[in-house]
Amino acid sequence: MVLGLSVLMAGCSSYRRPPAAFHEVLTEPYQVDSGDRLRIVVYDQEKLSRTYTIDQGGTLSMPLIGDVPARGKTTAQLEKILEAKLSRGFLRNPDVSVEVDHYRPFFIMGEVRNAGQYPYVAGLTAQTAIAIAGGFTPRAQQNTVDVTRQIDGKIITGRVPLSAPLRPGDTVYVRERLF
Repeated sequence: MVLGLSVLMAGCSSYRRPPAAFHEVLTEPYQVDSGDRLRIVVYDQEKLSRTYTIDQGGTLSMPLIGDVPARGKTTAQLEKILEAKLSRGFLRNPDVSVEVDHYRPFFIMGEVRNAGQYPYVAGLTAQTAIAIAGGFTPRAQQNTVDVTRQIDGKIITGRVPLSAPLRPGDTVYVRERLF
């Protein structure tokens, strides 16, 4: 009995609450990263207007201006950067629109029927992510999950309820229940 209780306490003591930034990032403007696909429209420039993918290094590569660091930028910030670069000898008064066409995937592992990588959809919660992955296994702990996300270049993990919203690139881990 004492041994079982000490094992249980040891498992719980390693968990620390995530910093406030873990939850605050959910209300901030979305920042693009590797794997995001952006629809960029340069008005009156059909050859420049198309879909671009942010590469593994966090860079957007566009004709005329070449590589543009995009990781961690919002779509509004990218619009201004692209307009500035295009106005330097390429176009007069360029008007650029940037929107996310396809978000990078989320990942789910642990006690779900079909762990893996899935496309992110707006409004995704931990519970809907589990449903997408085929639901819980019989051994799953079913009231909270661990979510790992990158914030300002740091990897942070937090334990959240099933109703918690997810972000593109998050990794959801469904733990095994003890009893």
